Amino acid sequence: MQISAKSSSVRVSARKIRLVADVIRKLPIEDALRVLATVKKRGAEGLQKTLNSAIANAVQNNNLQRDNLMIKTIDVTDGPAFKRYHPSTRGRIHPYKKRTSHITIVLEEKVPQKQEEKKGVSPLPKKIEGETK
Repeated sequence: MQISAKSSSVRVSARKIRLVADVIRKLPIEDALRVLATVKKRGAEGLQKTLNSAIANAVQNNNLQRDNLMIKTIDVTDGPAFKRYHPSTRGRIHPYKKRTSHITIVLEEKVPQKQEEKKGVSPLPKKIEGETK
């Protein structure tokens, strides 16, 4: 089952968020939250809020265990940019953009794999009756 959370128009450029997103991609939830809490990058705060939202969606809405969740995908796309101007000399202006981004995080539930014994092969030799050391 896949659970997603989306944050729109986060006031950090997508490039800055992608730097942090590349670090936590394919990590278990607890490890990703630990990394986001310690990373000193501006994009970490928006990612942490979105990840916490996705975890809450999984636990509250779908009754999934927090320990069984893993990050499947993190998509960071460009949002709308605010166009601003800086006054310059001789009545001129220099334009610049205040960039925003959209963050989408998809979680999936990891299913514990059962270890199946191979048929006909036992891991330890069987003790033969009547045999002593």
